[in-house]
Amino acid sequence: MTLRFRYFLFIGVIHIALIVLCYYLFKENIRWFFLSEVAVLISIVLSILLYQSFMKPIQLMHSGTDAIKDADFSLKYVNTGSQEIDKLISVFNEMTDRLRAERILMSEQSYFVQKLIEMTPIGIIIMDYDGAISNINPSAKKILALKGNPIGQNLKDFHSALIDGISSLPIGDSDMISINGANKYKCQVQEVIHQGFKRKFVLIDDLSTELMESEKRAYGRIIRMMAHEVNNSIGAINSILDSVIEFGFPDEKDADLKSSLALAKKRNISLNKFMANYASILRLPAPVKQKVNLCELLKKTGQLYIPLTKEKGIRLYFDLPDVFVKIDADPILLEQAISNIIKNAIEAITDNGIIKISCKQNPPSILISDNGSGITPSNAKKLFTPFFSTKPQGQGVGLMLIREILQYHDAKFSLSTDSDTSLTTFEIVF
Repeated sequence: MTLRFRYFLFIGVIHIALIVLCYYLFKENIRWFFLSEVAVLISIVLSILLYQSFMKPIQLMHSGTDAIKDADFSLKYVNTGSQEIDKLISVFNEMTDRLRAERILMSEQSYFVQKLIEMTPIGIIIMDYDGAISNINPSAKKILALKGNPIGQNLKDFHSALIDGISSLPIGDSDMISINGANKYKCQVQEVIHQGFKRKFVLIDDLSTELMESEKRAYGRIIRMMAHEVNNSIGAINSILDSVIEFGFPDEKDADLKSSLALAKKRNISLNKFMANYASILRLPAPVKQKVNLCELLKKTGQLYIPLTKEKGIRLYFDLPDVFVKIDADPILLEQAISNIIKNAIEAITDNGIIKISCKQNPPSILISDNGSGITPSNAKKLFTPFFSTKPQGQGVGLMLIREILQYHDAKFSLSTDSDTSLTTFEIVF
C-alpha cells in the first residue's frame, strides 16, 4: 500500500464523516448546511494542496536518485521559494557538483595513468583476479616479443627464457634475469588489493643497453690505461733487448743467454698483440651502412673458412634462399662479426663436426649452427660479458667485438645450445 493511497484514504474517510455529520447537524437549517459543505470542500482542496507540498520533496528525491543511479551528475534543480525544499535542493546540487568533479578527476587520473603505462619504457603487465592478463603496455609486449593480443591469457601460456624466469619469481620479490648473457632485465612481481581482491602486476626494466654502455665505459678506461702502460714499457724494454742481443754477447758461450733474451723479446711482442686485441674493440669505426645482400655476404664470408674446415674434418654447408635478402648494414663490420662467429664454431668442434650457415628472409636473420662442445647453463649467463671466454687461452675479445658490431646495427642476437639436438646456434635478427 503506497503512501499516496493511505493519505487519500485517510482524508477521504475524514471528509465523508464530516459531510455526514454536517448533514445530521444542519439538515433543518439549509444555510448552515450549505456553509458547512463549502467548508468541507475548502478542507478537501487544502488537503490536496498539502499533499502536493509534502510529496514535492519526495518526488524530487525520486528523480534525483534515478539520475544518480544512471550516473547523470549534470542534473540540477532551481529553488522553489520553499525554505525546506530549497534546503534539500541546495544539498542535492552540492552533492552532484562534488560527484561530477570527482568523476572528472578520476577520469583524468585514469587517462593519465593509462597514458603513463603506455608510454613508459618499463614493461608493465597487470593481471586480473584469476591471474589472466588484463592490461599490458607496448614496452612489455616488445620486451617479451608477444605477438597478437595477449589480453585474457595467462602469462604462463607463453614460453621464453625471460617469461619462465618471471613466472618463477615469488610475489614481492625482484631479480636480475640475464638472457644469453647479452640481455639483462630487472623484474619485479608485486601484488595490490583492488576492490577487495588481490591482483598481481609485473614490472620489467630492460637494462641491457644501459649496462652495456656502463661496461663499455668501464673496460674502455681500463684497456686504455693498460695499453698505455704496456706499450710504453714494452717499447723501451725491446729497444734495450735489441741492443743487448746485438752488442752484449760477443762470445759463443753466451748463445743460450742470447736465445733467452730473444724469447723474452718475442714474449713482449705477444703481450703487445694481446693488448692490441683489446684495444681493437675501442677503435671500431662507426658503421657506414648501405644496401647489403645478406645471403651473398654469408656465402662470401663462409667460403673463406672452407680450407680450414676441410683440414679439421668439418663439413661446412650453406642453407641460403635464392632471393635478395636486403638489409642496411656496414658490410665490412658485419663480415668481421660473421667471421668471428664461424671461427668460434670451428674452434668449438673437436673432429668430424658440422657447421650450418643459414639465412631467413622475414625477418632478415642469420643462423650459424655447430655440433661442437656446446654451452653449459652456467656459461650461458656470462656470454657477451667483458673478458669472459670458455677457451683456456681465450681473451673474451671475440664475443665482445661481435656484440659491439651487432649493437651498431640494432640487431637482436642470442647464442644458445639446444638440449634436444645438442646444436649450438648463434642467431642474429635484423
